[in-house]
Amino acid sequence: MDRHILFRSFLYPKLEAVNMDPKFLNRNVNEGFSSGEKKRNEVLQLAGSKDLFLSKKNLGFPAKAISKGLELSCSGAGDGKDGELKWREPSISTILTGFGNSFDPYGALSTPLYQTSTFNQPSATECGPYDYTRSGNPTRDVLQGLMAKLEKADSAFCFTSGMAALDTATSLIEPDQEIVAGDDIYGGTDRLLQLVRKRGVVVKQVNMCDLSEVASAIGPRTRLVWLESPTNPRQQIIDIRKVAELAHSQGALVMVDNSIMSPVLCQPLELGADIVMESATKFISGHSDLMAGVLAVKGQSLAKSIAFLQNAEGTGLAPFDCWLCLRGIKTMSLRVKEQQRSAHMLAEFLSSHPRVKQVYYAGLPSHPGHSLHFSQAKGAGSVLSFLTGSLALSKHIADTVKYFSTTVSFGSVKSLISLPCFMSHASIPAAVREARGLTEDLVRISVGIEDVDDLIVDLDYAIRSGPLS
Repeated sequence: MDRHILFRSFLYPKLEAVNMDPKFLNRNVNEGFSSGEKKRNEVLQLAGSKDLFLSKKNLGFPAKAISKGLELSCSGAGDGKDGELKWREPSISTILTGFGNSFDPYGALSTPLYQTSTFNQPSATECGPYDYTRSGNPTRDVLQGLMAKLEKADSAFCFTSGMAALDTATSLIEPDQEIVAGDDIYGGTDRLLQLVRKRGVVVKQVNMCDLSEVASAIGPRTRLVWLESPTNPRQQIIDIRKVAELAHSQGALVMVDNSIMSPVLCQPLELGADIVMESATKFISGHSDLMAGVLAVKGQSLAKSIAFLQNAEGTGLAPFDCWLCLRGIKTMSLRVKEQQRSAHMLAEFLSSHPRVKQVYYAGLPSHPGHSLHFSQAKGAGSVLSFLTGSLALSKHIADTVKYFSTTVSFGSVKSLISLPCFMSHASIPAAVREARGLTEDLVRISVGIEDVDDLIVDLDYAIRSGPLS
């Protein structure tokens, strides 16, 4: 089978009679890439445009062309102008099970694993769409295309970890430019910002819940405003729309770490963000068996910059990890919803427990950010934290539970428990943690897919059997 036909079948599953103009394939539009990479980037860029994807005029598709890869349900087909088809968007659950499974020439139901470092070329002077896996790989492109679809982004890029994705975003910032970031953030992010400062970038950390403080921090040299909502681990809720308005008024980009929510529950690009970061290690893959990160972006200029950095720095996710992520992501919607249901029940149980001082979970009506959160998200997720008032009791709980693994991370099918001050946020100096309200008795749990009654009994025993204050 001709390599270009195979490539086009991968991009446009089951589309009939695709005739790509060779002149189009030979156009070089991306500086810093080989000619083969440029061909692939332009075709991928075109495929990323919904309007062009469905347009017969622009791609030369026949009237009965159907994309099985996206499994779009027809709604008034034929009503569009100039031969365009109108479709009803499917739910995330449908997208997850149907995306990208139809390009294989042998009809493989699951996305094939292209476990190769390099690709044969048509000739010594002609480059195909792929040449070297660092620059691009079909398996990675399927995952990146799926993530762009889920995030409602123009483009998405998969990296070797969430931190690699965040580091790539910081590479967009020049010395003497500014990053304004939240002060209640993941410990690894705080550590990365320490390195960013050494590059000559000015980093300001503020209380993102206080919009007046955010407005005062953003200035003409601010290039990036960086936030989490809900925050990790204190579950503070940030008004993404208003922060985006403040940032854009000064020409700054907005990046949201959406790892605690996942695209199932929140799509920050729809709220005004320019970049969304997901730690795909968490809910996206869901099984604690790989590390991956995603940047989903608006705009071709920004996408071009990130594509160049991903290629130049060699941070693209390996094919096997992409394949493993594609395997796990199919059940993401089911997992996230079930985990959230259990988390809400656990939060209610903990909030009424006599030995628990405070529960941080946006799903509780008593949470100060409850209404704001549900104005920008579909649910509260399955990560929550609570205070006991005693480090000894909190340690006892983490050491006693049977169905929670004592470890960092979240978003796994397995329930996890941790003391952030000693684990995920230990790299933040103690004085800084204390100033930010991160006390040593804070317990964070990530709820898995176990029977919630078992989890409640487990936690109740661990709490009641602990030492008295």
